[in-house]
Amino acid sequence: MDIGEIISDAIVYPFNNIKALIIYMIIGIVCGLLGGASLMGVLLAAQGNNVLAAGGLGFIGILILIIGGLLISGYGLDIVKFGIERRDDAPGIDIVRQVLNAIKVFIVGFVYYIIPAIIGWLLSTLLGKGILTTIIIFIITVVFAFAEFMAICRLAKYDSLGEALAIGEAIGDVSKVGMLKVLATIIAVFIIALIIAIVIGVIMQYNNLIGGVLFGVFGVYLAFFYNRAVGLLYSQV
Repeated sequence: MDIGEIISDAIVYPFNNIKALIIYMIIGIVCGLLGGASLMGVLLAAQGNNVLAAGGLGFIGILILIIGGLLISGYGLDIVKFGIERRDDAPGIDIVRQVLNAIKVFIVGFVYYIIPAIIGWLLSTLLGKGILTTIIIFIITVVFAFAEFMAICRLAKYDSLGEALAIGEAIGDVSKVGMLKVLATIIAVFIIALIIAIVIGVIMQYNNLIGGVLFGVFGVYLAFFYNRAVGLLYSQV
């Protein structure tokens, strides 16, 4: 599939699976409204020097956002898997499985970003913070960022942390798909997401309630859209 086919399919895909989209949009709206309201309460309570209330509201807001984020992230991994298999239906909703999915995604991201961070620290310590060191660290970070992108796809495909953490294989997958194609797809997705985010941001300046609802709705839509595009991209490996 070329980039145009991937993006056009990913744009339509969420609407082909309206039941799952609505359920997760409701979760997104709850997170957007309750989480946002709790965090706003923190600011108000803190301004009133009510530290206990601020801490309680902050805990509730963070908890809501974490739970919602885990559910959406974990479901997104299943969407990647369906995209790899080029299936047009939606994954089933399995809360336990999808929370575990999200935890695995976090572990993969942590490993792939902590390694270049450690390498960067070692290089800075041994070589100093010169231009050459900066360039080397930048290249290593970019390589691992692309590898992490492929690692998430490998996690979805094989349902195995071992396969996802096979760094050499993940880097090899980048060359199979094509670095330019991966980059172009990410840029296309980013541009669409940025346009939606700007529109929602403008609306939120006038009405926080409507903005919060739209943030939940379009946040979930973008999660479906992005993960579908990622899965279709990796289906060519």
